Amino acid sequence: MDISDYTVFMIGALILLLSVYAFLISRREKEQVAAKRFLMTGVIVAFVYFSCLIWSFPGKDFFSALLIAIPVVAAIAVLFPFHRVVRMPMPGGPGEQQRIDERDIMFSRRELVPGTARFKAYYKRKPDHKSLDDLFRSKPGLLSPQAVYADPLMFAACRPSFEGVKQLHPLAEGTPDAKAVSAEAGEFTRFIKFWGKKLGAHRLGITRLRDYHLYSIRGRGERYGEKIELDHQYAIALVVEMDYDMMRQAPQPQAMMESSNQYLKSGAIAIQIAQFIRSIGYAATAHIDARYQVVCSLVARDAGLGEIGRMGLLMTPDLGPRVRIAVVTTNLPLVTDSVKQERSMIDFCRHCNKCARLCPSNAIPFDDMKEIDGVLRWQINSEACYTFWCSIGTDCGRCVAVCPFAHADNPLHAAIRYAIRRSFLFRRLGIYLDDFYYGKSPAPRRDENVKNRSEKGRI
Repeated sequence: MDISDYTVFMIGALILLLSVYAFLISRREKEQVAAKRFLMTGVIVAFVYFSCLIWSFPGKDFFSALLIAIPVVAAIAVLFPFHRVVRMPMPGGPGEQQRIDERDIMFSRRELVPGTARFKAYYKRKPDHKSLDDLFRSKPGLLSPQAVYADPLMFAACRPSFEGVKQLHPLAEGTPDAKAVSAEAGEFTRFIKFWGKKLGAHRLGITRLRDYHLYSIRGRGERYGEKIELDHQYAIALVVEMDYDMMRQAPQPQAMMESSNQYLKSGAIAIQIAQFIRSIGYAATAHIDARYQVVCSLVARDAGLGEIGRMGLLMTPDLGPRVRIAVVTTNLPLVTDSVKQERSMIDFCRHCNKCARLCPSNAIPFDDMKEIDGVLRWQINSEACYTFWCSIGTDCGRCVAVCPFAHADNPLHAAIRYAIRRSFLFRRLGIYLDDFYYGKSPAPRRDENVKNRSEKGRI
């Protein structure tokens, strides 16, 4: 066996071993289609390499050289990538100086009670929202027994999580102790990041609190209509992971069970961090589900935790949008994280479209980012999205489930994400590979142990 034959054999064996590894990982992830296709393609490609050693045929030497060259060129393309300029929105640009009125978001509008003074005042100010909102009010609603995916057990399992978050609301704010603990900003920062991860946060980031991070007017709860003023200097953003298997079942109730549970978990972590900061003598406020004074996704982006993707959610480098966010704002001296824009992720989003293609409500745009209010970004149709939620009774999550970045965080997918970051060529190829291995239109996963008792049909 000469050197070229030996190289062909080693590449073929490596391909076979990698395909078996991918097969085993996919089986563990319960991705049966991907498992079969990883094994099938690995065996076929390895057979091509091994056949070059077994049989003699005209042009064998040229074919062997080609088989060696293909993976070498691919490796060079990833390790020494050809860069391409990616147009990116700049955080804090002119448009982002405009603060968002929380009264205009869907979660605030759903709390308006027909016939009340607040209801009449809002639609007098925003008459164009009335017909859109009447449509979602005509649907059964979240966790309704009349909804398409109604399930008495799973819907009941969601309610304690949402109720648990409400129980945390009074703890979000408080008076700091009179005597402040003295330490360097770096020591405070290291301790909070260490403690936050011990409490269960996947990642934490710190940024200076900017004016555009804040909502302008409160839109929920007893302080509806109040102007938001917060003199804190820093914001700590944290994300918690939503379970891969549960989210793959979206838009079925299992996904909402997981989503509500992680709202509670992220809220509990933020509350503990805020109370800790107040106990050492510094002001701190936790911003958790239904009690936000800040736009969490903007804070998390500026804290270096990810980018805002096509679906309008924070896209983290290792979990994609499969996270829930909470924020703590404070005047505790901290060291902010140096942030490098993740251009490769936005570039992938620009060409992928999988979330838009599979969005049941057609709420996610297919076109490129547009300048909206001075900011280059995507904007979803939030009314269409929320109306669909009210029809099925869950918070959907289909876009999260099908996002190629949302795959489980393990060495297989970490290697793919690395290649996506390094090579714009692989970013294009990765879209087709995800469609091939996981399906162009993957069906929601079915949990055979917990069946939906009362699915009424499809929207």
